[in-house]
Amino acid sequence: MRNLACTALMAVLPVCAAASETVAFDGSWKEQGFLRLFSNDYVQRGRQLDVVSDGTVSLLWRPVDRSQRSAEAASWAWRVEEGVSATDLTAKGGDDRNLSVYFVFVDPDRADALAGRSARRILREESARALIYVWGGAHEVGSFLPSPYSPRLRTKVLRAADVGEFKENVNLLQDFRKAFGAEPGALIGIAVSADSDDTNSRIVAAIADLHLD
Repeated sequence: MRNLACTALMAVLPVCAAASETVAFDGSWKEQGFLRLFSNDYVQRGRQLDVVSDGTVSLLWRPVDRSQRSAEAASWAWRVEEGVSATDLTAKGGDDRNLSVYFVFVDPDRADALAGRSARRILREESARALIYVWGGAHEVGSFLPSPYSPRLRTKVLRAADVGEFKENVNLLQDFRKAFGAEPGALIGIAVSADSDDTNSRIVAAIADLHLD
C-alpha cells in the first residue's frame, strides 16, 4: 500500500440547525473500483476522510439512512494539498479531477428495493440520476457538464483545479432541477472519488463535516 499522508482540515463548519444530519466516515463507506484495477487509499476517521490518489481512481460509496432520503441541501469542508492539472471533464479517459462528491437519486418507489446495493448496480436503474460536485477541471466555476460515461450523470464544477481549503454549501434540489430538468426523487447514496489515473499524477486531499439538510 502506498504511504497515506494524513491531512487535517483545520477549518470547522459552523454548528448546523437541528434538522441537519451528519454523514460520518465511520467505516460504513465501501470502495468500488472501475473497470481497471486501480484503487485510491482512503482513511475513514469519523468526521473526516483522508484520500490519496497516486495514478489511480476509485469511488467510496455509502447508502444514506432512510431519514436522509428527502435531503434538499448538503454542506462539507474539503482540502487539497496536492492535485491534478486542469482537464476536460467532458472527455472520456481524460477527465482527472481532485475530488468529486456524488449524490445519487432514484424514484422513491424503488428506494427500498435498491437500498444497500452497489453504486454500479443503482446507476443501471432507469430512474437513477447522480448529481456530481467537482473540484477540478478546466471549466468555469458553476458550470453544469454532461458526463462522457452516462446520460444519468451530471457534473457541477465548484472549484477549479488548484490546491487550498474551502467550505461548500449546495442546494441539491435546485441543482438537480437545473442539471436534469426534473425533480430529484429519493436520495439513496453518496460517494466520494479522486481521479488521477489519466494524468498519472498524485492527489492528497481530505473531506470533512459532511451534512445533509
